[in-house]
Amino acid sequence: MIDFALSAFVTLLLVVDPVGLVPAFLAVSGGMEERDRRAIVLRAPLIAASILVVIALIGNWLLRQLGIGIPAFQIAGGLLLFGVSYRMIFGDRPHREAREADKAISEHASDVAVFPLAIPLMAGPGAIATTLLLSGNAADAARLAVVIAIVLVVCLLCMLSFAFAGLIARTLGRTGNAVLSRLLGILLAAYSVQFVLNGIAAVRVGPT
Repeated sequence: MIDFALSAFVTLLLVVDPVGLVPAFLAVSGGMEERDRRAIVLRAPLIAASILVVIALIGNWLLRQLGIGIPAFQIAGGLLLFGVSYRMIFGDRPHREAREADKAISEHASDVAVFPLAIPLMAGPGAIATTLLLSGNAADAARLAVVIAIVLVVCLLCMLSFAFAGLIARTLGRTGNAVLSRLLGILLAAYSVQFVLNGIAAVRVGPT
């Protein structure tokens, strides 16, 4: 159980990357009053957590209704996560997310806590795929409860990152943020390959 919890926590943490979301938060909250900024700090993680918890609870039922086996989703989800890790290593994810946030402001988004912070930056395709994979690997209710708890903890870390966004940005700087993003990307790449290997192994054993 401890190994499962630790692996699940690290995987979801790498995908969501609370520290990497700081530039996006600063971009969407720039020029806002402190009261509005505090509201975004609370609302965005709560919305993202709600989405991911619902995915954890009904995602596998939905896959069964669609006739999609867990091994197939493990392979597809692993490939998707590898794409996320590739962008983290060779791309410029923090600044790309900041540009998406600027675009949302320029389009006069009605609530930046929902878009782009909660969706797609926190509860995006990578986080949704990861939550589905983790809940699919949860063999019993206790492990599913662990997955839900991990979702809540990661979203809480996002809330803390937003609350201390100014301090984090000044401490890391552009270089530190880029180095951290690439190191996390390498770890996520290894996890994504493991998901694919697990899916292939399950297919070889037999249909689920």
